[in-house]
Amino acid sequence: MQLVEQHLIRKSDARFAVIDQAAFAAKNLYNQATYQIRQYFFQTGRRLGSGGLFHHIKQMDCYQALLRKVSNSILLQIDQHWRAILAAQEDFKQHPEKYLSQPGIPGYKNKEKGRFMLIYDKQALGKRALKSTGKLIPSGLPIEIETKRTWEEIRQVRIVPRGAAYLIEVVYTAEEQPAPVDPALLAAIDLGVDRLVALVSNKPGFVPRLVNGRPLKDYNHYYNQQRAARQNRLAQENENRRTSRQLDRLTAKRTRRVNHYLHTASRKIVDLLLEDGWRGLIALTTNR
Repeated sequence: MQLVEQHLIRKSDARFAVIDQAAFAAKNLYNQATYQIRQYFFQTGRRLGSGGLFHHIKQMDCYQALLRKVSNSILLQIDQHWRAILAAQEDFKQHPEKYLSQPGIPGYKNKEKGRFMLIYDKQALGKRALKSTGKLIPSGLPIEIETKRTWEEIRQVRIVPRGAAYLIEVVYTAEEQPAPVDPALLAAIDLGVDRLVALVSNKPGFVPRLVNGRPLKDYNHYYNQQRAARQNRLAQENENRRTSRQLDRLTAKRTRRVNHYLHTASRKIVDLLLEDGWRGLIALTTNR
């Protein structure tokens, strides 16, 4: 199975400037590739494939500004996105009731503020550096990423823009370890709001467990209040402005806290089940 190790890079990090420069270059490539595909689509009504896109753009500065393997990964991402959008448009024609509106074709990223994700496959990572120092060094990007993973485990490194920060994701593989469980024991969870999880089981003598959802609910309420207040201030300054870096940071922080709470709760539930030998299959009931 594949797992992800995450590292948050804020502006105060010495690596931020280098990463930001590369993500800006990735945005330039994204915009140029999107322009080529859009023009071809408007003229022919068909999608420009990844091979044709490569030949249109391979000699341009925006393509050569990044490592070739990284530029190719960006073109592949764009191609996959267009495939999905055009497939959704065809599906919309057959089943419009499934959609709120017709899927639109991809547009451009902001010329100055836009950034795009970088992907470094295993061939674009330094093997010697990892084995000697325990740090990953993406080719053409002078930064070091500490990791506990071995070279054999690592599959790729993704650098994802997250508002005013970047999230480095080290994708690695891990062997699944089957747990010794009793197939006769079953557990079920009911998802809620104030009570995030209610856990029951058919094990004799089992005491039902509850996971408190109020801290998550309260924090989400606080986030909505803060976001609304800052959006009102933006509207007073400029009625056409809807977002800012401050809002992006607020949303990114909220996402991290929610994910952490949910991951912690799910980890505790799984550990509890494994400790007493429950079956790995958990039934989910959602009636809200």
